Amino acid sequence: MAWLLLIVAGLLEIVWAIGLKYAAGFTRFWPSTITVTAMIASIILLGIAMKSLPVGTSYAIWVGVGATGTAILGIVLFGESASAGRLASLALIVAGIVGLRLATPS
Repeated sequence: MAWLLLIVAGLLEIVWAIGLKYAAGFTRFWPSTITVTAMIASIILLGIAMKSLPVGTSYAIWVGVGATGTAILGIVLFGESASAGRLASLALIVAGIVGLRLATPS
């Protein structure tokens, strides 16, 4: 269950990171509200997951899921670069996430 909460926390990190762009410096009400709500929920779920998972693994996976998802959505939603180097770097982050999961006892 902790792993599922950790993944959901990472997905919520993507929501709030993209939400920051749409909130335009917290000048737009609904995007700002969604962003702050996702931030709070993400941190709460991360904290709950850390009760039974190692802190280093939890934090690295949370950041990795958030960074990878945010970068992919940046490409899709905002037309950011999808260069080979950037995509290869994202693949390395995903490999690190998988490696940490496999190396951590359930």
